[in-house]
Amino acid sequence: MSNIIMFEDIFVIEKLDPDGKKFDKVSRIEAHSQNCGMFMQLDVNTEIFPMAVGDKFTMALAHTLNLDGTPDTGYFTQGGRKTLADKYEYIMHGKLYKISEEGSGRKAKAEMLVSYGGLLMFLKGDPSHVSHFELDQRLFLLMRKL
Repeated sequence: MSNIIMFEDIFVIEKLDPDGKKFDKVSRIEAHSQNCGMFMQLDVNTEIFPMAVGDKFTMALAHTLNLDGTPDTGYFTQGGRKTLADKYEYIMHGKLYKISEEGSGRKAKAEMLVSYGGLLMFLKGDPSHVSHFELDQRLFLLMRKL
């Protein structure tokens, strides 16, 4: 399964809607990861997955939900087969639309932006954690509260 999950870490929410509440059912969270030192801003549908400052959650990025690593077909079938989604509570599917790197040496930071049907994710941190992602790549975001 390690070849399916491209990034995974535990995050702690530090701010909820830092620029004010814009939508009724969506909140923007700001969180830092505990192991990789990554910063994330993420739009979450809080009507179906409520979140609060101080919450801890696992967040993973994967290129497929198939446990055997086969590419996703783009269609969801409600068959009885097990998928990566069975281990998480909140899943979104989107496209990486911007990836960049700033600085050099030890001060280098990489940034990636993914759109999940208009809900956005901004992830920033050490370039080694995002170097294997590609522009226009389809990604699943998977979350589970701890």
